[in-house]
Amino acid sequence: MSKNVLVTGGAGYIGSHTVLQLLLDGYRVVVVDNLDNSSDVAIERVEELAGELAKNLSFHKVDLRDRQALEEVFAETKFDAVIHFAGLKAVGESVHKPLLYYDNNLIGTITLLETMAAHGCKNLVFSSSATVYGWPKEVPCTEEFPLAAANPYGRTKLFIEEICQDLRRSDSEWKIILLRYFNPVGAHPSGYIGEDPRGTPNNLMPFVQQVAIGRQPALTVFGNNYSTKDGTGVRDYIHIVDLADGHIAALRKLSDPKIGCEVYNLGTGKGTSVLEMVAAFEKASGKKIPLVMAGRRPGDVETVYASTKKAEHELNWKAKYGIEEMCRDQWNWASKNPYGYASPNLN
Repeated sequence: MSKNVLVTGGAGYIGSHTVLQLLLDGYRVVVVDNLDNSSDVAIERVEELAGELAKNLSFHKVDLRDRQALEEVFAETKFDAVIHFAGLKAVGESVHKPLLYYDNNLIGTITLLETMAAHGCKNLVFSSSATVYGWPKEVPCTEEFPLAAANPYGRTKLFIEEICQDLRRSDSEWKIILLRYFNPVGAHPSGYIGEDPRGTPNNLMPFVQQVAIGRQPALTVFGNNYSTKDGTGVRDYIHIVDLADGHIAALRKLSDPKIGCEVYNLGTGKGTSVLEMVAAFEKASGKKIPLVMAGRRPGDVETVYASTKKAEHELNWKAKYGIEEMCRDQWNWASKNPYGYASPNLN
């Protein structure tokens, strides 16, 4: 099942790591990406890491809203399944530019789904997010929690989940798995591919990494008076390689005749505070991370972590790596690529 896989947004952070794992697992992969917030260097690096399996990878610079270009990709290859990552993902930017987010994320997805249906490919793994839980009243978050998104980015994920549910109700041939990720961090252990955010990072670890290599003077900690173990926010961080493997587990699950439109959390099931994460990174890198304490950010949640029982039970998948490995691999990537993919080649 699913030997030919289309990966949208495959040049991005999560996409590139998943493409590599797919290739190593024997899949043939076609990537489409408009390179809006990613780099084609990531695809070149994936090819190098995949060795002779790189022959099973092809890349098209395509925007999902370009129906004609997408049509041509589908006309060339009969896909068994699609893994859909492509989308804009900066929360702050989505608040300032909601129409950009709705246009890119929703129209892109609808065009993709229509093209898939037209070509008889009705197997989908969708990259959703724990942001669909909004401000959960308790933890851990289970897949049955009520959904509420706190910003336009989160709403695009929520709307796409609803679209997928409706699509499945209308046509039982569709098999769809919605993966709600918690906080992906780390990099491939080779240090050859990793996260390369454009501009100032929005997430904790890329920011910590930029402080460690001297690109930012200090880490601003938003809120140190939460009722958590050390006053800072608690999140569920998951190693990017574990997350990539979760997609392969989901792809395999699509061959289960009982799958309709199913939801799975991908996290570790453990909460780690901002200060614990910083301490682990300092240990891995040997660098001191200067901190600036600031007030809470509006919209930030105190504690969020996943219940992972459903994924463990039904996908036969469980996160293997802890925060030590996440920080070790993040630092390995950062020290080799201080300016991300724009940096000079490795010596």
